[in-house]
Amino acid sequence: MADDQFLTVKEVAERLRVNPYTVRRWLRTGQLRGRLMGGDRGGYRIAASELGRFMREGPAQSRAQPSTEQPGLAA
Repeated sequence: MADDQFLTVKEVAERLRVNPYTVRRWLRTGQLRGRLMGGDRGGYRIAASELGRFMREGPAQSRAQPSTEQPGLAA
């Protein structure tokens, strides 16, 4: 990772064709790993290798368990 290129949120969003807010949400929830740089204006930096992993695996989707209840029936 020493030779890894680091990307900004905007660069990652452009590569994935998503909104930068989506990238920040993935970072906050841990689906995408990045480093928060110091200060208010530093922003996140994401390693190119991490972006590659994320693109292979995709964002983790919260999978709700299918309900066994039938609509309209009271328990």
